[in-house]
Amino acid sequence: MSTDRPVPRDEGVSRRMRSQREFDTGIEVMLRKLLWNKGLRYRIHAQVIPGTRRKVDLVFPGAKVAVFIDGCFWHGCPRHYSAPANNNDWWLKKITINRARDIDSFKRLRAANWRVVRVWEHQDLELAAERIEKLVRSV
Repeated sequence: MSTDRPVPRDEGVSRRMRSQREFDTGIEVMLRKLLWNKGLRYRIHAQVIPGTRRKVDLVFPGAKVAVFIDGCFWHGCPRHYSAPANNNDWWLKKITINRARDIDSFKRLRAANWRVVRVWEHQDLELAAERIEKLVRSV
């Protein structure tokens, strides 16, 4: 994909987009705290996807559990994604590439016998933490 960025509608939009965190987002930090308080220990932003330099948000190496915490916009949530009106073609291509990368990462991890959990930003974090805890402790 080209590194050319679309022309923002105005400086406010541009500033908001630049301020989006790639990692250690609020939801990511909240989920990590919930899991830590349950006594679970993990690695963050670890490179465990075979054949790539991609990183996984939370990794439980002993249990081989990989957790992705995805924003509805950036990862094209089937329930909440709404394409922007401005620069629509560029964003459609960007989100399509993100989705394809997510699917590829999932397949590579599953082929390496990892269990993969995807947590969307709109999900209840308490329930997500319970689901992850059960999966990690089941090993």
